[in-house]
Amino acid sequence: MNTLLTDPLWWHWMAFGFLLIGAEIIVPSFVVIWFGISAVIVSIFMLLFDISFAAQLFWWIFFSVVLLYIWFKKYKPKNVVPKVGQADEDLGKEGVIIQKVPAHGRGRARFEVPVLGSSEWVVTADEEIEKGAKVITVETLGNMLKVKKI
Repeated sequence: MNTLLTDPLWWHWMAFGFLLIGAEIIVPSFVVIWFGISAVIVSIFMLLFDISFAAQLFWWIFFSVVLLYIWFKKYKPKNVVPKVGQADEDLGKEGVIIQKVPAHGRGRARFEVPVLGSSEWVVTADEEIEKGAKVITVETLGNMLKVKKI
């Protein structure tokens, strides 16, 4: 009688592979999937060839390492900085002044599309901007936006 830990059948490897591939949904590191694909490859090898448990483990480890190497060296995006939540993400958004902005002073602006999660902001500008004027964001200054008249 075959036991799972000493002499697994081909479908054991297949189930193990699909379990690991499914685990990638829970562990979103895009690493676990390669171990799962390697297990599926071993199950296909077992359908074609009669290989020992030691050979099964060897091939699983071998394909896991090869697939991980290929992923990290060839296909994984390098130096990608996510833009979500970055201060310069919403530069160039248009809004309307709702409280007059004196030159180098503070006023308020409302944006139709929220800027960094808020539709109203304390704003500053290099020139005086009257209430009702259209503006565009040019810089983020802490908890204040710098705008210029359109």
